[in-house]
Amino acid sequence: MDVGLQLIFSSGGWDNITDGQVYAEEVSLARQAEGLGFDAVWPVEHHFFDYSFCPDNLEFLAYLAGCTETIGLGTAAIILPWNEPLRVAEKVSMLDHLSNGRVRLGFGRGLSVREYRPFRNIEMDESRGRFDESAQMIVDALETGFIEGDGPYYVQPRIEIRPRPEQSFAGRIYAVANSSDSVASCAKIGGRMIMFAETNWEKRLESINRHRALFLEEHGVPAPPPMTADFCYVHPDADHAKAVAEEHLARYLTTILEHYELMSDHFAEIEGYEGYGRQAELLKKIGFEGYVKGFLASNAYGTPDQILQRFRDRYEVIGPFELATCFRFGGIDFQAAQESMKLFAAEILPELKSWDMEPATVS
Repeated sequence: MDVGLQLIFSSGGWDNITDGQVYAEEVSLARQAEGLGFDAVWPVEHHFFDYSFCPDNLEFLAYLAGCTETIGLGTAAIILPWNEPLRVAEKVSMLDHLSNGRVRLGFGRGLSVREYRPFRNIEMDESRGRFDESAQMIVDALETGFIEGDGPYYVQPRIEIRPRPEQSFAGRIYAVANSSDSVASCAKIGGRMIMFAETNWEKRLESINRHRALFLEEHGVPAPPPMTADFCYVHPDADHAKAVAEEHLARYLTTILEHYELMSDHFAEIEGYEGYGRQAELLKKIGFEGYVKGFLASNAYGTPDQILQRFRDRYEVIGPFELATCFRFGGIDFQAAQESMKLFAAEILPELKSWDMEPATVS
């Protein structure tokens, strides 16, 4: 199994923390990841708010490329409607040269109404069309060395990408896939699904199987395993691990609900956002405590043995998967996050890396 480190750049849940401290802590974890045996680092893209603020994950990864030698450099994800496809293709190609082919390219379309508002002339109800158009342009550009587009959103005269892409990105494309439209888009561009741990994995199997079927139909080969992105706290004492993890996971979930305004009706009104619309309806139906219960069930925390069992259970449900796990979330003390990450690397990583990762068939 391929296991990465997810970075969210959040101050939500901490008291009196500066943005500089947030970045110092995330950079520290990122710089330790290679030596601990993690396969990739996955910074998110978010803007403006305590929930998360990494406005340019490619810039962050360019810094990290100079600090490391072998670890993968993944975007989880570049939010395409907020970024010009020509500039994305150029920057990705340049970073791939600088890092000797270590880039893993993840796309997303953005789910936060309040993040969309400050972006001039980019409407959230255009996000589906902008994503689909931009993603295909970028994927094609990185394979052919030329980018072009005839709109409606991106009228791009044909031009060569410099520095020229020299290595194929086949097998290195990822896309966040929460809705049925996003699953189809991900399969079309040859992308591996990125799935965030939000609810129990049995409920996600239908989407995973749909991606497998569409990918096989589109490309004639089995779909690669999805990447699940979750939140982890590991400690030798089970009671301590449970108390710390559940406190900070609940805090982090609170920031999710606030940031995405899941108690509002936004997602019912915007085409293509049925995934989060369903989450909003579920939240209203079962209440915060019920929603927390589902969120806790989808993430992995506890002793090393308990976490490995959770991952075995996930594997039994969805088949092989990649992992991008986050140790710093919801106001957790940095020393505790760092110790958790090190214990995970020492006692959990070795077994995970031994697991069979042959692509699963549609069940």
